[in-house]
Amino acid sequence: MHDYQLLQIMAAGFTLSLMFGFITQKLGFSSIVGYLIAGFLLGPSSPGFVADYNLAFQLSEAGVILLMFGVGLHFKTDDLFAVKGVAIPGAIIQSTVATLFGIFLGTLLGIDFKSSLILGLGLAVASTVVLLKVLEDNDVLNTVHGHVAVGWLVVEDILTVLILVTLPSLSVVLSNSGTTSLGTIEIFKAIGAALIKVILLWLLVIKGGGRFVPWFLSKIVKTRSQELFTLAVLVIAFSTAVIAAFVFQSSFALGAFLGGMVVGKSKVSYQAGADILPLRDAFAVLFFLSVGMLFDWKFIIEYPLLVCICLIIVLIIKPLTALIVVSVLGYSTRTALTVAAGLAQVGEFSFILAQEAKRLDLVGDLVYNSIVICAIVSITLNPSIFKKLPSFERFLRSKNKIWEILNFSVNKKCNKVNEIAKNLLPTEEYLSKKIAIVVGYGPTGKKVTQALIEQGIKPVIIEINIDTVNYLSSQGQAVIYGNSTRKDILIAAGIKKASYLIITVPSLNMTLETTSLASSLNPKTRIIVRTRFLDHKENLKQLGISAVAFEEEEVANALTSLVLDDLEQQSLLAAASEIASQTAQGK
Repeated sequence: MHDYQLLQIMAAGFTLSLMFGFITQKLGFSSIVGYLIAGFLLGPSSPGFVADYNLAFQLSEAGVILLMFGVGLHFKTDDLFAVKGVAIPGAIIQSTVATLFGIFLGTLLGIDFKSSLILGLGLAVASTVVLLKVLEDNDVLNTVHGHVAVGWLVVEDILTVLILVTLPSLSVVLSNSGTTSLGTIEIFKAIGAALIKVILLWLLVIKGGGRFVPWFLSKIVKTRSQELFTLAVLVIAFSTAVIAAFVFQSSFALGAFLGGMVVGKSKVSYQAGADILPLRDAFAVLFFLSVGMLFDWKFIIEYPLLVCICLIIVLIIKPLTALIVVSVLGYSTRTALTVAAGLAQVGEFSFILAQEAKRLDLVGDLVYNSIVICAIVSITLNPSIFKKLPSFERFLRSKNKIWEILNFSVNKKCNKVNEIAKNLLPTEEYLSKKIAIVVGYGPTGKKVTQALIEQGIKPVIIEINIDTVNYLSSQGQAVIYGNSTRKDILIAAGIKKASYLIITVPSLNMTLETTSLASSLNPKTRIIVRTRFLDHKENLKQLGISAVAFEEEEVANALTSLVLDDLEQQSLLAAASEIASQTAQGK
């Protein structure tokens, strides 16, 4: 009989994932938990059918490739460089701190230095797949918070690649009684070679591919074949991933990410994203299945203290380090919390690192199983941690001293920018007139501002984009750089005298916080807000908001109006055609 392991994994895996994903969502958990349970039931530690883990892991890599390619489509080079000031130092500091704690706590438990080092390195790396999943689920992937978190993970990926490349040299050094100068030289040579390969990969894909890919896709598009276009997108995604892994000894994820960035520069990026979305989601499920298959509940009973220490590093030390670093580097507490929560887990790179170290006899099953168990527990908890971020931020806000410390750098940054543009801050004379505070100056904010000016109402803009602030400054518009959820920013904008507060940004959490704060400062201010979904109505109604524009409702009304107008036009054309036909027959 033929071996149908591939079909068995996909049939059993997708069936169990659907079943337990549905159940966990109904219970209020993330569907990721259901996928992990499904993987456990397919793994060797549970009775019944046991799937081939190596085959499942390879399928899961396809999900990683498609997921990272999709992120690259919408993650522009400018976005990546925009967060380099926090992503590069942050990833290095956080990885170093986690590794040092792993070494220290591992040796305290009697684990040898080599194994403790690999344990620390493995726990320092977060899962890209998990991060992207929770960022998308919480609608923050395409925000500044999401950009910082993704940029941080890209840097971590590069650091992990460097570690993987240097492991063979490191194993030689650690196998000797002491570190030799020759061994140290070999390590630096390996690091240098790895850096050169990453730079060459970047140049090949971004520069070379940036010229070839748009031309290639334009030729495919001219065939007007949807199948060929989808196939072309898959070729680019998997080719860049495989070239990165096997030619440049990098990672599948990094190669696919760069490939996506190249396609994202073309005119067909949105169609490319739509084509790979179903495949991406299906294969991403296989990643969580493969993680769940590694779960062995007996290891938790045998080594409870080691498991607890690993979880402390991942769930407390890593997030706390990230929170401090991001805050010190001048980003908002919301950004710091988003990055901290995103790093409170470990995943695919940790397994690869542990497997390679095990092959080189640097670690045994103890370290490998510790990382696996820690990954499963942290991945299970991570979606819930993200959902608690607004509550945790409110808690920090209630602790004045802690809040002041966390926001010291960002407040300093805001004050510096506003000091430069102090001539544009609303004066007492300006505030004595009828004013309206507009939060956000995107397309919606721009239109609202123009309407206010036409009605003789003086607008005051609150904007977080410094380029927009500079532009408005050059136009002589009263503008404040800062976050509307901050009391001092609202007061500076004139909330105590404002007739209107108009929030044009669709973030529900920001709207709730800004509205609550504004109402406490001036209960007479009429508040008009924008939000995406109709199910936000109850949350907003409790705050006494004057009016809400629901994107779902507005789009539904606009589309319905367009359909009715078109139907009316078609009826008139049909009637006119009928009259013309009858007239012709009468002649």
